[in-house]
This record gives sequence, C-alpha cells and structure tokens, in this order.
Amino acid sequence: MQDIKRNLTLLTDLYELTMMNGYLKKGKDKEVVIFDVFFRQNELITYSLAAGLEQAIDYILSFRFSKTDIEYLRSINVFDEEFLTYLEGLKFTGDIYSVPEGTMVFPGEPILTVKAPVIEAQLIETAVLNIINHQTLIASKAAKIRYSAGSDLVMEFGLRRAQGPDAGIYGSRASVIGGCNSTSNVLAGKLFDIPVAGTHAHSWVMSFPSEYEAFKAYADVYPDNALLLVDTYDTLKSGIPNAIKVFDELKAQGKTPKGIRIDSGDLAYLTKKARKMLDDAGYPNAIICASGDLDEKLIQSLKLQGAKINSWGIGTKLITSADMPALGGVYKLAGVVNKDGSVTPKIKISETSAKITNPGFKKVVRIYDAETGKAEADLIMLFDEVIDQTKPLTITHPIETWKKITFNNYKIKELSVEVVKDGKLVYKFPSVKEIARYAEEEMKSFWDEYLRLDRPHIYKVDLSDKLLKLKTDMLAEIRK
Repeated sequence: MQDIKRNLTLLTDLYELTMMNGYLKKGKDKEVVIFDVFFRQNELITYSLAAGLEQAIDYILSFRFSKTDIEYLRSINVFDEEFLTYLEGLKFTGDIYSVPEGTMVFPGEPILTVKAPVIEAQLIETAVLNIINHQTLIASKAAKIRYSAGSDLVMEFGLRRAQGPDAGIYGSRASVIGGCNSTSNVLAGKLFDIPVAGTHAHSWVMSFPSEYEAFKAYADVYPDNALLLVDTYDTLKSGIPNAIKVFDELKAQGKTPKGIRIDSGDLAYLTKKARKMLDDAGYPNAIICASGDLDEKLIQSLKLQGAKINSWGIGTKLITSADMPALGGVYKLAGVVNKDGSVTPKIKISETSAKITNPGFKKVVRIYDAETGKAEADLIMLFDEVIDQTKPLTITHPIETWKKITFNNYKIKELSVEVVKDGKLVYKFPSVKEIARYAEEEMKSFWDEYLRLDRPHIYKVDLSDKLLKLKTDMLAEIRK
C-alpha cells in the first residue's frame, strides 16, 4: 500500500476504548456487529466522490497495540490489566464491504460497511471516519471544480494552506481523484505517482534587477516550460509585454513558450486583454493560467464573463473545502449477527427524520437507463435481496411514499465490493490515476441536472420495499 508508515492504533477517541473495555467485561467481546459509514444530505453537498478507502483499510489491517501504547493506556488509570492484556493481541478479523474509490455516492448510502466482532468494529470507528470524511470531502470539492472548469487544466496547489502535513498529502491525493490534473505537492506526487506541476513565484521576479531579466533567466533554465507569472508589478503595462519579449527570444531558438499566469486583479478583464495581446504577438496557443483564491463558483462566474482562461490553479478553497470544511460522515450500528448467521437489525431514532438510520445488513444498487447509460436512481436494499431484471422495477420514496417511479428498460450495478474477508485483504487497490479515470466516467454517467452548482436536482435514493417495511415496522414497535 502507498502510504506513510506510522503506528496509528491510538488514533481513536477515548470513548471507543471505554466501550471496548465494557464489552469485554460484560462478555460481549465475541458478538459480531454491522456498522455503516454514510453521510447526510445538506444544502452544500448533495453528492460526493468516495475516497480514502486504501488508507482506511491500511489502518484497519495494520493496527497493533505496541508496548508503548499499552504503557500509555496504563498511565491514564482508566483500564485494568485484564483489558490491557487483551489489547496486546488484538487485530482485525472481520469483513469489510465498500464502494470503490471514485464512486459517486449520495446521502444515506453506505460508503463502507464493517462486519466484525464488536470490540474490533468499535476501535476503528474514529480513524475510519477521520480518513474517509476528509478525502471524500476534498475529492467532492475537486469534482465540483472540475465540473466548472470543463476541459480546462486544473492544478491543485493548496499544500501551504492545508491544515497540517496529512491534510496536504491526502488532500492532494483526493484532489486528483476528484479531477485535478496535477498537484504542486512533491511528496504526494512521489507517494501516489500523480503528476506534479509548478513554475515560479513573485519572489523570483523580485530577486532580479528587472522583470524582463527574471523572465529571461527562467526561460533560460526551463525553455520548454516557460509559464511566466506576470502580475508582480503591472500585468498589462509590464508583465505581459516582458513575457512576450522573452517568448520572441524563445521562438527564435525554436522553442514554444508555455504561457502566462495571473494571480491577482480583475481576472475577467485582465485575461481578455492578455489574450488579445498574446494573439496579436503571434501566440494564440499560449496558456493563460489564473490563480488566487478560486473555487468552482468563481470559475463559473469568470467563464460567464468571458474570461480567457484555460488553466486554473486552485489552492486554499480546495484543500480546505472552505465553504464546507467537514463532510459530516457518521458510523452507525445497523445490526447484530446471531450465531446462526441471521441479523438482528438495529435502528437509531431521532426527532429529525433525516437522522433515523436504516437498519440491517445492506447494499446499494444503481439503476441505469439501458438506452442512455445514464444513472437514474439508487436503491438501498437488504444484502440478500435480488432484483429480477426481466420484470419492471418500481421504487418508492422512503418518506414521501406516494412518489413512485417504474423502470422498464434498465440495467443495474451493485456498488459495494468485498474488500476484507476474515481479516485478510481480498481486493486489489487501483492506482490513483486509475481511480481518477474511474471517477471521471462516474461523473459522465450522471445528467448535468444532478451536478450543477446552483439548485441541483436531487438524485433519487430510495429504499427497497422490504427494507422500507422493516424500518417502518421497527419504528412502530419502538414507538409503542
């Protein structure tokens, strides 16, 4: 697995350990349970791209309580020696099902399902949420930026603004999964074999006696990658004319200038002027790259204003997901496995209907129109349910049950795959580049109405009749 190797076993909340100790004391340590990871709908995130699976599985299969871990837990005077001795031999022995990274996922759908002895399942909750919440959040933000940018190049360079090294490293990974063409993060490039990109800063220009000399020096060193930052002093009066002068010198050497980058000012106005200046000088193919606190909404706005930008450098607002800094994914108990293999479903009740969980061991099926190949709806089902594709399929809204839709000419795909079986990895992780290509195809399989930034159409995620009846019956029984 491609990762920074550290012992992250104690990357958990204390209450996970106190519950584990309680399960052991009450003789429940061998009880097998089912937990689901999913997120809830809100105004800012109606869909997501799943990411972080490889790192989550690496944590799950690698956790071991070291001697220093045990010594630390002993020092906080919360646990007795029976529990500490138990931890010394603890490892994951259960099963894990997950959607592949890069899969489009929607509120309420299990992204990852854990089926394991309760102590093991409880320990991994915090770290799994930490890993999947973060990468899914950033991949989803990147997907929105990619959607706004269309076919333009998108570079992620938010490392210096990320909340720490891990957020920068794995944020870069997630950004490429979500659609960025490259990252400025060299370590992420090495770890995940993803493209790295970058040119020079304002300090390069300022360190030379003149802007022209700075541009000329950079072009001398990198004649095939002369993308020049032109807004250090005056973009239109100085930066672009000096860049064109250097481009002419490169052209005389038989080289093709790359283009310019503008990091400040009125990007719509400046890039339209820059495009004309470059075209008039004989450089119609020169890239115009824009950067400076951009996000998907600003990209959309600049395009509507006719900005002449074909490459985007996105930093702070991507790597921090500035408008929504947390996905809000949760890890909820869905069932207890009986000795005969059957499942006793569990449900969490709330006064807020969106927070009532879906009980039982479940899977998600995606329904596609057979003619267009476009996704039409998802159906959350009990794991042992089978759809007879020779018959029409009718699905029902889980709350507004009078809303129904029937599919006649359709095909289906089960989203989840088995990743871990009896504590052993049974899944081959694709490379980040392969995940990014898969995510791109996933996005293409959805109508634009579901992807648009403003008031997107809400994608249908329904419950099977069997699951809906189970949920309704459990609610009625509990409320008696």
